[in-house]
Amino acid sequence: MSLTPHHDKLAAAITNPKCSADKKLLEEVSDRYEDWVKSLKSLTSVRQKRVDQMVDLLNEYKDFLEVNVIARRGSAFLKRQKGQLKLDNSVLEEFLIYLVDDRIIEGLPNDFRIDCGPHTAFMSLSFRPEGIASLNEKPSVVLKQKDQDFTIGTKIHYQFSSSSAFENDRTTAGELYLSVFAAEIKVNYDKTMFQECAGTAGRLKQGCPVAKYYALVEYLDMLPEDCRLTEIDNVFLLRKAKRLPVKKRPVLAEVEKQHKDFPIAKDVIWNFVQEMQSFVNAVWYDPKEALKRGSFV
Repeated sequence: MSLTPHHDKLAAAITNPKCSADKKLLEEVSDRYEDWVKSLKSLTSVRQKRVDQMVDLLNEYKDFLEVNVIARRGSAFLKRQKGQLKLDNSVLEEFLIYLVDDRIIEGLPNDFRIDCGPHTAFMSLSFRPEGIASLNEKPSVVLKQKDQDFTIGTKIHYQFSSSSAFENDRTTAGELYLSVFAAEIKVNYDKTMFQECAGTAGRLKQGCPVAKYYALVEYLDMLPEDCRLTEIDNVFLLRKAKRLPVKKRPVLAEVEKQHKDFPIAKDVIWNFVQEMQSFVNAVWYDPKEALKRGSFV
């Protein structure tokens, strides 16, 4: 796990031989990144005002990176490979980590550390014995996991053994990361991506039924669908904008205009924060309350 995923991608690009033509530009971005983080950390406001100010800083930094550097001055390689280098969507990955803060979200536990940020998250666990004799041997544990752009969760350690004494040669031990709140971040979002997110959300909730799963999207490249027909809890359209038509995507003036006309919206980010707040406040499961409610859930 990294708490600075964008910084990591930026540093990797600076040292990437394929980015040598853009090295000075990327070093300029690195300096601006340090200013961005410093500004985020220096904010003294709380709750919605803090979020609004953070979004202003986010838009300023993304405009500098994506318009002033990549679109205006970047090489053809940088323009073409920005997605593979993850220079753009990793900005939001890092930004979301700053939202998990008690100056924004009330009720965060202070007696233990909550992990947040990009993680390889647990989806399912199963056993795969090789044959009848292997039932008395070390259990063969199969973990299904998937990388998530943003999560809130914790690391779980486990041991399984065919021996009640947990003898070493008959015991399998390991760890997994349990994500209870996850978000996939996409710059452009099409029908295929929506279907992939729906599948991921379903598998994630098989492993943890109380989990929440969202998609955060900058530009929409599909017709909106009713995500209630899937396990996706919601899709947030951060810029409230469609993707530029193919012919306009390489045109600097069009890219610049779209960033200006459709900045990342403060109200959308705040609505996402409210989802986190509601989740933190909720009692995820309490069977003792069933008779009071008159229902299991």
